[in-house]
Amino acid sequence: QVQLVESGGGLVQAGGSLRLSCAASGFTFSNYAMAWFRQAPGKERGFVAVINWTGRSTSYTEAVEGRFTISRDNTKNTVYLQMNSLEPEDTAVYYCAARSYGSIVENHHYSANEFDIWGQGTQVTVSS
Repeated sequence: QVQLVESGGGLVQAGGSLRLSCAASGFTFSNYAMAWFRQAPGKERGFVAVINWTGRSTSYTEAVEGRFTISRDNTKNTVYLQMNSLEPEDTAVYYCAARSYGSIVENHHYSANEFDIWGQGTQVTVSS
């Protein structure tokens, strides 16, 4: 069945790093744009980063620009989010998402309803 499974979350001190992974199955991964969203308690799910189907085009929300890097390996059906210089404000559940239209628009702040497939989420907690 169609599935996205995130891993790599955890507890880290401010200034530290984590790498999230999202393994896809049940659909043609290499045709899909992939994204990461996050949701903190009491807040809406918000856009973090997106990557197009080839991996050559990416876009980020301003809050993580220069600290986070999204990448993908189409041979492994996996998308990654490398998170450096983590801040307590980055604490949230991080979700992987996919959409069947493989191209992206850079500097576009994507909304959750633009994506079709979702993972279950992985918790990231940054202590001060």
